[in-house]
Amino acid sequence: MKSITPRHGSAPVPDTPATFVKRYLEAIGNGATGPKLAAFFDPEVVQEEFPNRLAPTGATRDLKAILEAAERGKALMKSQTYEVKTLMAGGDRIAIEVAWSGKLAIAAGPLPAGGEMRARIAIFLEMRGGRILRQRNYDCFEP
Repeated sequence: MKSITPRHGSAPVPDTPATFVKRYLEAIGNGATGPKLAAFFDPEVVQEEFPNRLAPTGATRDLKAILEAAERGKALMKSQTYEVKTLMAGGDRIAIEVAWSGKLAIAAGPLPAGGEMRARIAIFLEMRGGRILRQRNYDCFEP
């Protein structure tokens, strides 16, 4: 995992899987884009989003497409929260179960601006050098 430097200037401490996931989900929830978001990913990252209500055919993204999707998401969402329900890690793999909610900045489909969406999400990460090399998302949106 990537090292982080403590505030008091002592030696870097490696991220635990829980710390990494917390930083990653907070960055997404805070609307991180560009270099702030790219810092979480290996340059060769592949993200797979399996079919769901918002992406009926799913999606496969490289780093450029992940960053473009983040820009679109930032324009769509007023706010987002991620609550980790389960986190399991072993070696270079992390599995996360998340309760997600988001408020829309603009109207989307039948939901008005300010409307709330909710989902349960399973995220599987494969890490390399402290960054995400592979990510698979299984998003289950509430009706």
